[in-house]
Amino acid sequence: MNNGFIHLTAADGFSVPAYVAYPQGPARGGVVVLQEIFGLNAHIRATADAYAAQGYLAVAPATFHRVQADVDMAYTPEDIAAGVKLKAAVEGLPAPGVMPDIAAAIAYAAQAGKVGLVGYCWGGLLAWRAACQLPGVSAAVPYYGGGMTTPVEVARQPQCPVMCHFGEFDHAIPVETARAFAQAHPEVTVHLYPASHGFNCDHRAAYDAAAAALAKERTLVFLAQHVSS
Repeated sequence: MNNGFIHLTAADGFSVPAYVAYPQGPARGGVVVLQEIFGLNAHIRATADAYAAQGYLAVAPATFHRVQADVDMAYTPEDIAAGVKLKAAVEGLPAPGVMPDIAAAIAYAAQAGKVGLVGYCWGGLLAWRAACQLPGVSAAVPYYGGGMTTPVEVARQPQCPVMCHFGEFDHAIPVETARAFAQAHPEVTVHLYPASHGFNCDHRAAYDAAAAALAKERTLVFLAQHVSS
């Protein structure tokens, strides 16, 4: 099948677009890719493609769709400002917010077997929440999840194995709060890298090739252990 967009139906009947990337051969499991504050842009689609190349059915839901359709931005200061506003709008939705949209993506990915979550920036926060709240998740990997280290998020309890990646020089997530998160959750694997926020994204100035490669290697091993085993 060709990679591209489909529509998922959430439990409340809401129709949410999602980018889907299919593996070449039999799927070894599913991966839900949760976007940054820049929408389903080229980087997130390429990330889904990369997981499909590793043998996973990759599904990236448009988690801004409840407040704005067709968000696909770059990384300019103007884009960042717009993304922050959209994130605030989604975070301001009545509970359960976008959790039903993520649940729909998990259900779609589950046709391939067990499902893991990988989220970046705001998507990292959503991956953490989903790991704590949603059924059907076998593993979750938040990358520099903005807000994850605040008291309300630290108080959550994951229902599946979790691996977190944080940058030591992250302007948005002080490293001491990442260390405190790790101390509060000894069951969670936490890795720190000498890198900044967004170090995994090769479309950003903060991209750190060494940190990104090591984080990817660790993530793939983690997913192989908990999703495709």
